[in-house]
Parts: sequence; structure tokens; C-alpha cells
Amino acid sequence: MQNPKQVYEKGFTLVELLVALSVASIVFTAVATLAYALSTANDSTRDTSQKQAQLRYATLRISELVRNCTLICKTGGTDFAMWSADDNSNGQININELVYIDTGTNQDHIRIYKCNNSSNPEVTLSEIDSVGTSWWLGYYDIATYTEPVAECSNVQVSFDEAAPLTKFVSISFDIFENGVIRQWQINSALRSWAGHLLNITNDAIVSDDD
Repeated sequence: MQNPKQVYEKGFTLVELLVALSVASIVFTAVATLAYALSTANDSTRDTSQKQAQLRYATLRISELVRNCTLICKTGGTDFAMWSADDNSNGQININELVYIDTGTNQDHIRIYKCNNSSNPEVTLSEIDSVGTSWWLGYYDIATYTEPVAECSNVQVSFDEAAPLTKFVSISFDIFENGVIRQWQINSALRSWAGHLLNITNDAIVSDDD
């Protein structure tokens, strides 16, 4: 039979238990802090990656649209219209050849509007107006759009000259990334400005080159 004294000597004293609990609590706190830091870092990295991918796509998409368009048809404070290309080679602007970049009345988004009409009628340069005026309702019922920059603010659009003489477009905006507001800018110039298609007063497209 084991001596009771020997059993007691094999156990932990109260001081030893308190020390062990203190050490364990320190270890658990360190582990929890590390886990939180890793989780925060992962969230931050994920947010940065998503925002940067979105910005790269938006820059490429908008820059290519401006660079390859035939003419900037309408410029305003919150949007501008582009004649993307003379797809049917008729030397005139057709409704389906128009593309808009719109920033909204609150300048809190960037949207690319594309026209779609089965008959695809011709429109004059003087007819083309801002998206917000809904001038296009006589040609098609719904304006479809994509939103390459989903969350932004303070969007500003500037041009070297008013349409249709515009050859350079700059779009700047603020984006919230990892708790910090950062400014981004997209600049693009027309690769081949079709000024030869304008009449002498620059307010209409002519049938033949000047």
C-alpha cells in the first residue's frame, strides 16, 4: 500500500498550478493574437488584390475604348459619348456604334453604356446628348451597361478640348483600399482622330472626306 505522504508529494502545489495557468494564458493570448494578425493580413491582401485587379481591368478597358474610337461626340461634366467605330462603313454614326462613359450625378461610379437597336439607325452629331437626358429613348428602350469600377467616389473627367475636337481624356477618382482612400487616374489619347469627317463648322459628319 502506497504511503499517503508519497501520493501528496507526486501532485502539484497551488503555486505550481497558478504558474502553469499563467504560462498557458500567455501562450493562448499569443496564439490568438497571431491568428488575428494573420487573418487581418489575409483580408488586407485579398482586398488589395481584388481592387488592383479591378483597377487594371478598368484602366485597360477604358483606355482601349478611347484610344481606338473614331471620334468623341459629346463631352460633359459627368459623361462623354464616343463613336466607337464605323462598323458598317457608311461614313455616318449609327446608334449601335455609340459608347458612353458615365460617372453619375453624384460622381460615384464609372459605367460603360452600350447602345443596342435592331434597326441601328443613323444619328446626327447634334442629336447626341448626355446619358441623363435620355435622348436615346427614341431609338432603343434600354441602355445596358457594365461597371468596371464598382466602388469609387469623386470621379472627375477632363478633356483637352470639347467634343468633337477632343483628342485626350483623363478620368480621376478615389477608391477605398484597406481603410485608406487612394486616388487613381486613367489617361488615354485617341490613336486616330477622324477630324476629316467633320464639316467646316465641326457640328456634323460629312459624307465624303474634306
